[in-house]
Amino acid sequence: MPPSHSLANVDLAVLIGYLALTVGLGCLFARRAANSERFMAADRNLPAWAVGLSIFGSYVSSISYLANPGKSFADNWNAFVFSLATPVAAWCAVRWFVPFYRRTGEVSAYHHLEHRFGHWARTYAVVCFLLTQLARTGTIIYLLALAVAPLTGWDPLVLILVTGILMTVYTVVGGMEALMWIGVLHAVVLLAGPLICLIVLGMLLPHGLSTVTELPDVREKFSLGSLSLDPRESTVWVVLIYGFVINLTNFAADQGYIQRYLTAKSERDAARSVTYGAWLYVPVAAVFFLIGTELYAWSIFQPDALPTGIAADQVFPWFIANRLPIGLAGLVVAGVFAAAMDPSLNSMATLVLRDLYQGYLRPQPTEREALWVLRSVTALSGLLAIAVALAMTRSRSILEAWWMLAGVFNGGVLGLVILGRFPKERVGRASAALAVGCGIMVILWMTLSPSIPQLPNWAKNPLHPFCIPVVGTAVILAIGSLEAIFKPRTRPQNTGEIQS
Repeated sequence: MPPSHSLANVDLAVLIGYLALTVGLGCLFARRAANSERFMAADRNLPAWAVGLSIFGSYVSSISYLANPGKSFADNWNAFVFSLATPVAAWCAVRWFVPFYRRTGEVSAYHHLEHRFGHWARTYAVVCFLLTQLARTGTIIYLLALAVAPLTGWDPLVLILVTGILMTVYTVVGGMEALMWIGVLHAVVLLAGPLICLIVLGMLLPHGLSTVTELPDVREKFSLGSLSLDPRESTVWVVLIYGFVINLTNFAADQGYIQRYLTAKSERDAARSVTYGAWLYVPVAAVFFLIGTELYAWSIFQPDALPTGIAADQVFPWFIANRLPIGLAGLVVAGVFAAAMDPSLNSMATLVLRDLYQGYLRPQPTEREALWVLRSVTALSGLLAIAVALAMTRSRSILEAWWMLAGVFNGGVLGLVILGRFPKERVGRASAALAVGCGIMVILWMTLSPSIPQLPNWAKNPLHPFCIPVVGTAVILAIGSLEAIFKPRTRPQNTGEIQS
């Protein structure tokens, strides 16, 4: 991409002011996070709308903020189908999982796995979450730095350090309550940014936003993809099923989301928050894709509007820096930062304390000791995420392999969590262990086999990569359910578990 103009001084001031506001808001909650319970679960009295906005903010990462317009600019709206699966997954979560987690009262999402399947299940889920979130957070910081560096004129290494340090500081100081209210602030900025871009684009196009209907080439951009049943392609059905599995994993098996449920005033508010977050995400995702389509229409009506040879995923950042009015560009870039600054550091620290430290070292730590562990692990997690991002500037291949392997092992967590909701007498510990082991092997084969040249074609995974978590979860559920199918049925107790 040709060098783009940096943001004006006013825009940089807006951006710096927003980042300072974020840290300042976190410091306001320092006294309220004075004990371990409040540090992990706020005061368990937050309104549904606030929790819902926080959940929404978690869904919009800086990657999707910048990448989705690039996808619709270069191709079509096929990736938007992922968003359409979100409300369905949210309904399943509200129906079966939110009530369960709320009634257990445990701040750890994986505490119940030990009671169902033993220490191995709880530790497995915790380690998978920690590895995945370290890789994810480091990757988001790294990609944010690459995308924002041309806009601000700052060195990517500086951006990595600034982003990582700021998110670590306000999480260490303010705990979960600060994280939730900062999430609300981030969500507001996330909503404002794309709407501003859409309005400005409407003013640039000759007939406003309706311009997209005037050219056949532009109208074709709204295609959601092929309706074919071919699982080797990114069809509507493949993306839809993939989206359902990934979104259900978020709502039903991700510590970051489940911990948010516990901050709500009641079970009803927790359920509403999931619904609010899911339904808000769908139209906002549509706006991002519409921005890409509008940018494509603008490039047709004004062929000289964009630099020659610009890559599709760089069109939106270039537009932000060069076509938004002064002041508004800084607000939109602040939205990009907001999408990146939703870390899982608090959730990681919570799991280390509850599942590892108390599970293996000190079952009954003092309050001062517990809070020290939480703050120390939060700070350490932030530093490790920064280290991951910095390492990616030197060797992405090693860290991409780590990210891939973390995804492989994390792929078994959703299936394990669902098996844990079946009655104990129907799915035992041995069945669960066998199912997870087989699921991991299948996911590993599906992930690695296409890149091994020595393998014959018949031994390689022929399916689209989106099928990997779907098939892996299905294998775990199928093998884990065999015991329930063949074991003599006994009269189930009313425990709220899923009946097979």
